[in-house]
Amino acid sequence: MANLNKVMLIGRLTRDPEIKTFGNGGKVANIGFAVNNRRKNKQSGEWEDVPVWVDLKVFNRDTGRKMADLVESSLKKGQQVYVEGHLVLEEWTGKEDGKKASKMVVYVDDFQFLEKREGGSTGGMGRSAASKPSIGGDSIEEVPF
Repeated sequence: MANLNKVMLIGRLTRDPEIKTFGNGGKVANIGFAVNNRRKNKQSGEWEDVPVWVDLKVFNRDTGRKMADLVESSLKKGQQVYVEGHLVLEEWTGKEDGKKASKMVVYVDDFQFLEKREGGSTGGMGRSAASKPSIGGDSIEEVPF
């Protein structure tokens, strides 16, 4: 049986990234993210946006990709970003009550800036939108969103 765990989102940061550095030199950027679903309001008949709140985690990789560093230096609340990642169920036991808890999180594998950043460029991992950005190591044609 085949499995696929891939998430692709376009949305906005709901807060500035929160950075955590570990004793072993690792780093993670925790990001609040929101995407909108559209639905028709039954009472008014008008279409409306319904936000979906998503927690993202971006790690520096042992293989040399320092995405958490890039997030820390480049992303701010309100910026629109395209994100590719995979779902992870995080589980823990509460320190105070000892109860088990869990939540679904998206671990980011790659992302692209969709708006001009400070410094004037857009596109994935610091490349301009006119270039062919790299997603997971493969070159792709720029696709309008």
